[in-house]
Amino acid sequence: MPPHFLVHNPTDSAGVVVVEGVTAGQTLEGWVMETDATITVKALDAIPLGHKVALSDIRSGATILKYGHDIGKAVADIRKGGHVHVHNVKTKRW
Repeated sequence: MPPHFLVHNPTDSAGVVVVEGVTAGQTLEGWVMETDATITVKALDAIPLGHKVALSDIRSGATILKYGHDIGKAVADIRKGGHVHVHNVKTKRW
């Protein structure tokens, strides 16, 4: 079965959902590309295709890593399995 989300680097704090129809309560399987590992996360929210899922609890103010890169900071606490997007992540650029 193909993965529900992708992670490039084991240090990433968010994975990218690559399937449609992720629902709250669904157990998601992810693939860590760098290590060829498989990880599972229970989705706390419905997460659209291309959006991110938190791989661990993320505290407000923490840097969020996706594909091994800093994509911004959390502006609210995000629980493992939560939807990571513009409502709880902001760029550090401005």
